[in-house]
Amino acid sequence: MSAPAIQAALQQMQALSTQASGQGAASQPSLTETGGSFAGELQASLGRINQMQQTANQQAMSFQAGDPNVALNDVMIDMQKASVSFDMGVQVRNRLVTAYKEIMGLQV
Repeated sequence: MSAPAIQAALQQMQALSTQASGQGAASQPSLTETGGSFAGELQASLGRINQMQQTANQQAMSFQAGDPNVALNDVMIDMQKASVSFDMGVQVRNRLVTAYKEIMGLQV
């Protein structure tokens, strides 16, 4: 897996995260603007995925408890967003593992 492909996957995760949180893409600085490392960006993405899952679970619990301010359609949409972001994280992990195995296979 090439570095541009990894960078594209990270940008997709960031776009998904900003859409889910309601923020505009212009408010998120890019990796090159912040000077952050790949590990830092990956950890931040995992943190956003975790936050989405926690928020969706809290909303589901509120709905189950009978909170009149939480609608079923909002709960379902947030659960789907959390699921899609988790699936994206798993795919990034799988590609990173594949890239690692390829690199280790090149060493003689």
